[in-house]
Amino acid sequence: MQPAARRSSESRPVPQRRSLSPQPSRERPQPRAGARAPLAERNPSPEERRNPPTDKRHRLRNTLLALLLIAVILLAGLWWWVDSRITHVDALSGAPDTPGQTYLIVGSDSRDGWVDDGTVRARTDTIMLVHQPVSGPTALISIPRDSYVEIPGYGGNKINASFAFGGPQLLVQTVENLTGLTIDRYVEVGFLGVTDVVDALGGVELCYDSDVNDPYSTLVWQAGCHQADGATTLAFSRMRYADLQGDIGRTARQQQVVSAVAQGVLAPATVLNPKKFFRVASAGLDSFRVSAGTGAIDLARMALVVNAARGPDAVSGTPPLASIDHRVDGVGSTVLLDPDAGPGFWAAIAAGDYPPGTAVGGVG
Repeated sequence: MQPAARRSSESRPVPQRRSLSPQPSRERPQPRAGARAPLAERNPSPEERRNPPTDKRHRLRNTLLALLLIAVILLAGLWWWVDSRITHVDALSGAPDTPGQTYLIVGSDSRDGWVDDGTVRARTDTIMLVHQPVSGPTALISIPRDSYVEIPGYGGNKINASFAFGGPQLLVQTVENLTGLTIDRYVEVGFLGVTDVVDALGGVELCYDSDVNDPYSTLVWQAGCHQADGATTLAFSRMRYADLQGDIGRTARQQQVVSAVAQGVLAPATVLNPKKFFRVASAGLDSFRVSAGTGAIDLARMALVVNAARGPDAVSGTPPLASIDHRVDGVGSTVLLDPDAGPGFWAAIAAGDYPPGTAVGGVG
C-alpha cells in the first residue's frame, strides 16, 4: 500500500512560489540626467550630416560680413561723392583758436534773375554766427548786415561792405574782431541755391503774422503759416522794406528759414529715402562753398551743430543794439551795435553762460 501513497503524492501539483523581485516595465527606461544617449541616438541623420550646425553658423557669419562690407562700400562711396562735390574758398584768418566750435554762415548777394531790392551787388544779406561752447547751449546769432563796425584797413562801415572790399577773408576778420571768437568753418550759400534746396525738399513751412505784397523782394504773403516753395522762401528771407522792424525782422525770418531747411534735410523722410537724399544733397552741394580744408565729415559735424542751434534749448537772436537807424555821413542809415553791452554779450556767448532757450539782443 505504500507505493500507492507515493504515487498520489507525486501526482499532486506543486504550488508555485510568488517571486518578490520587481517585474520588468514595458515602458522604455528614461536616461538619467547627465547620462549619455545611446549610440544610435547620437548618430546624426543624413540631413544633419549634409548640413551640420557648424556650417549653418558659418553661413550666417559670412552673410553678416557680406552685409557689413556692402555697407562700408556704400558709405565710402557716399563720402567720396560728397567730398568730390564740395567747393572750397580761402576764408579763414589763421587766428589762434578759441574754445568751442564757431561757424560763420553767409548768404551771398548774387541777384542773377531777380528784381533788384535796393541793396548793392556783391555784398552779403545774411550773416549768422553759430557757436557751440565747451559747455552750455549752442547759440545762433544773426548779425544785421547793416551793422556799423570797424573793417580792418577800411575804417567804419556796414559789416556787409567787408565782403565787397575783401571777400570772405576780410568778412571773417571783421567778425572775429567784433566777437572775439575765431571762426573754425565758413559756409557761403548762394541765394539761388536756396530755391533749389527747398524745392528738392518739397517745400518748407514758414510763418509770418502780416500780409505782405513787397515789390522789392517779390514776396506776396497772407498772414499765417504756409508751405513755401523755393522762390517764396527766398523772397521771405530777403524781405525787409515791408517789415516795420526792417533788418531786425529780416534776421528773425532768416533764422526761421535756416531752422526749417535744417529740419527738412535731417528728417527721416529725407535721410531714409535714397532718391530724395541725393536730390537734396546735390542741390545743397551745388549751392554753397566752404572754407579750405572742410571735408564731408566736417560738413556732417557742422550739420549736427546747426541742428542743435535750431532746438528749443538754443540761444538765439542778435547782438545788443543801440539804434536801427544810425546815420553816418557817406554810409547812410546803419544799425548801431550797443558799444557798452557788446563785449559782455560776446563773452557770455563764448562761455555758454546764457540759460538754454534764451532770446538775446534787440534794441535795449
